Amino acid sequence: MGKVKSLWQLSKKDFRRLGNQAFERKMTFLVFIFLLSFLQAESARVSSSSPIFGPRQVTGLLEGSVTVKCFYPRTSVNRHDRKYWCKESTRQCVTVISSSGYTAQDFAGRATITDFPEQGIFTIEISKLVEKDIGFYKCGIGLVNRGLSFRVKLDVSKGPNVPEEAELYYIELGGSVTINCAFGTEYGSERKYLCKMGKIGCSNVIDTYGNVNENYKGRVLLSPQELAGSFSLYITQMRKEDSGVYLCGVGAYGEKGESKELDVHVYQETSVPQGPHVINGVIGGSVSVECRYDPRGNYTIKYWCKWRKNGCNQLITNLASMIDSYEGRIVLHDNPENGTFTVIMNQLTAGDAGYYWCMTDGDMERKSTKELKIIDGQPGLTGPKKIDAVIGTQVTISCSYPCKYYSYQKYWCKWRNTGCQTLISSEQNQTGLVVNCDKEKRTLYLTFDQVIQTDQGWYWCGVSHSGHYGETMAVFLTVNGDAISPNAKSEDATISNTDSENSNDLQNRGGVIDNNSLPSSEEHDSSKVILSVLLPIAAVCLLLATVFVVVKFRLLKRTDLVSVGSYRTNISLSEFENSRDYGAKDNVGIRGAQETQLGGVDEFITTQGNAEGAEEPPKVKRGSKEEADIAYSTFLLQANKVAQGEA
Repeated sequence: MGKVKSLWQLSKKDFRRLGNQAFERKMTFLVFIFLLSFLQAESARVSSSSPIFGPRQVTGLLEGSVTVKCFYPRTSVNRHDRKYWCKESTRQCVTVISSSGYTAQDFAGRATITDFPEQGIFTIEISKLVEKDIGFYKCGIGLVNRGLSFRVKLDVSKGPNVPEEAELYYIELGGSVTINCAFGTEYGSERKYLCKMGKIGCSNVIDTYGNVNENYKGRVLLSPQELAGSFSLYITQMRKEDSGVYLCGVGAYGEKGESKELDVHVYQETSVPQGPHVINGVIGGSVSVECRYDPRGNYTIKYWCKWRKNGCNQLITNLASMIDSYEGRIVLHDNPENGTFTVIMNQLTAGDAGYYWCMTDGDMERKSTKELKIIDGQPGLTGPKKIDAVIGTQVTISCSYPCKYYSYQKYWCKWRNTGCQTLISSEQNQTGLVVNCDKEKRTLYLTFDQVIQTDQGWYWCGVSHSGHYGETMAVFLTVNGDAISPNAKSEDATISNTDSENSNDLQNRGGVIDNNSLPSSEEHDSSKVILSVLLPIAAVCLLLATVFVVVKFRLLKRTDLVSVGSYRTNISLSEFENSRDYGAKDNVGIRGAQETQLGGVDEFITTQGNAEGAEEPPKVKRGSKEEADIAYSTFLLQANKVAQGEA
C-alpha cells in the first residue's frame, strides 16, 4: 500500500523526466537505423556509379583457386594507371597485390594480377584458398582508398560444388549488349524470358509470349536460335538505370524451368555521342537519321532495321542490300572518317512509325535505338511525284523549297540501291542533265535535254547543311516510246517534242526507236544489204546504156542504110561530095532504066528496058563498093526525073 502510495506521490516532474528518457532511447535507436541504411545506400550508390566493375561475389573450393575479372574504361590514363586488389579491414583496404609488383606476404606465391589494357580488363587469380581468405575485397585503379574501385565478396566452400557465378556484362552508356542463353533441348517448347531482379522479385523484360516491359519497348529483342532451348537477347540504348542483375530462363521464374544470372553494369564514360533518340516526320515527307559508331573500331557492316517484338526487320545495309518494298524510299550514306552513317527515308506513311535500330558488327558491336513518330504537318519540299516522258523529248522537273532552306545546299541525285549519285549543280554531263536553282522562285530544276530509256528511275531532290543531310523529295520518271500530243504535259514537267528532232536526237543519244513508227532492226539491216549490192550494179548498167546510146546516135547521124536486092550495107555520105555529078557519070551507059518496087519500102530492083533485043553485056564481077555506088546513082537519077515531072 505504501508502494502504491509512493507511486501516487510522484510529481509531474518525475513523470516528465521518465518519459523524456524513454523517448531519447527510442530516438537514438531510430537514428542508428537511419544512419546504417544511409551508409549502405551510399555505399551501393558509390559502387554502382564507379566506372570500375566486377563480380559482386565469387566462390572457390577450399585448397582450390578463384579468378576475378574487373573492367575499367579504356581511357589513356586508365590503361597506364596502377591496378590493385586489396582486402577490407576495419580501418582501411590493405593491398594484397598490385600491377606495380607488390604482393602481400600472406599471398606470396598464390596471387597474380594481369592487365589487358586494350580490352579494358584486369584479372586477379588466387590459388590454395583457405578459410582465412573469406571476406570483402576491392579491385581498383590508382591509389588504394582514393582511386576507383569495385567491392567483391570472396567465399571459400568445402564443396563438393560451388554455386554458378553471374555472367558479367560491362556496357557503356548508350551502347548495346548481346546475351546468349542456352538450355537443354527439352525446353524447346517452353517459354523463354528475361527478367530483372528487384525488391519484390524478378520483373519481366521480354518473353516469347510477346510481353515487353514499357521501359524496354523498342530497345530489346528475343530471337530463338537453331538449337532448341537456346535463344539470344539484344538490348540497345543502354541507360544508367539498366544496370543490375537479370535472369534469362525457360519456363516460369520461381515455379519451373531453369535460369541463368546476368550482372549488367552501365558506365557513363563514353567517347561516342548518341544524338536524338526521337525523330519526327510527316506523311509524304522524309527523315534523316545519323547513326554514330567509334571510327577506331573494325566495323564491316552497318545496317538499319525496324524493330518488332519478335525480331528486327533489316531494311538496308552499307553493302547495297535492301528489301524491295523500300525501293526508291531509303538510302544509307556511310562516313567512316567521322564515325557516322546516315539513313534517309522519304515518302513516309503512317505505317512507318515505330522503333528503328542502327547496328554495326565488329569487335565492339554497337546498336542504338531511334523512335520515329508521324506527326501532323506538310513536307517542306514540294513538286511532282511522278512524270511520264517520251524518248527524245526535253523534260524539266521542279522542286520547290521553303524560305528556311534558302541558305542550305540543294541537290538532285539519281537513286540506286548503292546510294544516291549527286548531279552537280549547273553541270551538264553526257546524258544532257542540267541542274540549276532559281532562288527568286525558291525552286530547284532538273532538266533533261533529251531523255533516253536509261534515264528512267527515281530522282531525289534534297537539302543539306554543314555536311548533314536534311529533307528529301522523291520523283519517279517513266520513259517510254508512245507518241503524245505536242501540248501534253505531266504535272509540273514541261515536255517538247518535234518529229524532225526525234530521229537526230535518238541517233545522237543512242535512244530507243519506236517500233510502231519505224521498221524493225532486222528489216532495216536486210534493206541495207540489198541496196549495197544493187546500187553498184545499177550504176554500171546505166553507164553502159549511156555509152551505147551516145555511140549509136553518132553512128546514125553519119550513115544511111541502103538495100540492093538481098544485100544491105551502110554507105557513108561523106564519100559523095557532089551527088549530082557522081550520078550523071555513073548512069551514062544505062538505057531505059526502070525501077520496080517489090514491096519493101527500102528494097528496090533495077531492070533493063528492051532486054530481049539488047545484046547482053558481058558480066563483070563487081565488088560491094561498086554495087553500092551504082544503086545510089540509080536512086539519084530517079529522084531527078520525079522532080522534073513535077516542075
